[in-house]
Amino acid sequence: MRAINILGCVLLLLAVTVSPVRADDICLGDEEEKSAKAAVAVLTKAEQAGRPAELFVAYRFILGNECLDRYDKTALARAKVGVPKLGRDLAKAAEAKGLWYSADPVRGDGQTSAFRYYDAIGDYADANRVMMKALQAKPDDLPLFTAAWGVDQGRSGAPDPKTGERQPYVSPSAYRQDLQKMASATADRLMKAEEQDAKGLSGGAVAVATATAQSLEKLRTAAGWMKFLPAGDKMARERAEQRGDTITARPDSTFTQTNAVMYYEFAGSPKSKDKLAQVKKKMEESSRALEKSGERVKGAFAEQSQAEQKKFDKKKADLEKELGF
Repeated sequence: MRAINILGCVLLLLAVTVSPVRADDICLGDEEEKSAKAAVAVLTKAEQAGRPAELFVAYRFILGNECLDRYDKTALARAKVGVPKLGRDLAKAAEAKGLWYSADPVRGDGQTSAFRYYDAIGDYADANRVMMKALQAKPDDLPLFTAAWGVDQGRSGAPDPKTGERQPYVSPSAYRQDLQKMASATADRLMKAEEQDAKGLSGGAVAVATATAQSLEKLRTAAGWMKFLPAGDKMARERAEQRGDTITARPDSTFTQTNAVMYYEFAGSPKSKDKLAQVKKKMEESSRALEKSGERVKGAFAEQSQAEQKKFDKKKADLEKELGF
C-alpha cells in the first residue's frame, strides 16, 4: 500500500514538472509537427528529383524551420551541409551564364542570379564581386547602382563566439570607394553632355524649350548619381540656377521665362527660390498686361465695326431714297 502511494506521488510530481515543459514548447503543437514533416517531405522529393535549384530552396526552408530538429535531425544536418556547397555551385553556374544580378529573390526555377546565391550563403565578398560585374556591364543603370550601394542591408556578420550575437555586416571600404568612382564618372559625363544641350538656350523660343527639356533631364539624372558622393548634388543644382539666370537675362524673357521657372524649381536653393518668386511675379504682370492689351484691341475692333456698320446703313438708306423705295 505504501509503495502504491509512493508511486502515485512520483507520477503526480512528473505530471507537475513535465506538463508545463510541453506546454511551453511551441514545437510540440500539432500544426508545428505537421509543418516540420511537410518540410522534410519537400526536401526528400527535391533530393530524389535531382534539381539543384529546387533542392537549394528546400534546404533553406529546412534551416528556417526552428522545430524541425524535434522530428528529423538528419534532414537538418543535410541542409546545413548542403546550403553552402550547393549554393556556391549554383552561384558559379549563374555567373558563367552572365546572370550576375537580379532583383528577384532566390527561387527554384533556375533563374536566380549569382549575387542572390552568394548573398544567401553569406559569401558577401563574392556577392559584391559579381555585383560589380553587373554594374560594369550597365554603367548607366541608376536603379542597379542603387541596389549595389545598399547590398549590406539585412546582412549580418559571423556570430560572436562568446555571446552568439551577430553584428550588421559592413562591406570593405574599397567596395564603396569603387562605387563612388563609378558614380563620379557617370555624373561627369552627364554634366558635359548637358553643356552641349545648354547651347540651345541662346536660340529662339522653340529652341529654348527643347534645350531646357534636354538639359534638365541630364541635370536631374546627374543629381541622382551625385547623391552617392560626399558633396551630394550641389553642382547639378547650381548649374540649373545658372541656366535659369541665362534665360531671365534674355531680351525676350517674356516668352521664355517658363523655362527659367523649371530651372529654378529644380535648383531649390534659397537664392533660387527668391528668383523663382520674382519670375512668377513678372509672369503675372505680363499676363495682366497682355489681358488689358487684348481688351483694348477687342474694344477698338468693336468700335471700328460699329462705325463701319453706320456707314453701311447710311449708304443703304441713301441708295433706297435715290431709287424711290
